[in-house]
Amino acid sequence: MKEKTIKQDLLKLEVNFNQSAVIPYRITKKGIEVLLITSLRKGNWIIPKGYVEFNLTPFESAKKEAYEEAGVLGSNETVEIGTFKRHRSIGNCLIKVFTMEVYDVLDDYPEKNDRQRKWFTIQEARKVITIPEISEMLKDLSSRLDIF
Repeated sequence: MKEKTIKQDLLKLEVNFNQSAVIPYRITKKGIEVLLITSLRKGNWIIPKGYVEFNLTPFESAKKEAYEEAGVLGSNETVEIGTFKRHRSIGNCLIKVFTMEVYDVLDDYPEKNDRQRKWFTIQEARKVITIPEISEMLKDLSSRLDIF
């Protein structure tokens, strides 16, 4: 029986992979607003995120996801505001999170029929986002951006 367990353990393949995400934001009369999108499976409010593509930096990959998933274009000036880990069925995922000031909101983009998007104040976003690490990053967003 021990031999079978050892063989099963050897067959388990665990992969470590990287993702990157972006918190799209804009500055309005209300202060900072962040753009959240709904996830494909559960419809939870999330930030744009995806795998880091081999030919792009983590921020470039995150910026590409912001265009594809949320239909926004933004500045190349960014701040990496944190990282967090998630354990997935296929392995461990390290996610780097960046900021991106939005300068254009597009009407047409690749995932417009698959997701909703909505602007939230930081306080509103912290209430609806389900990932605690991102909620904490949002809490410190204005001080990290150094705009006020």
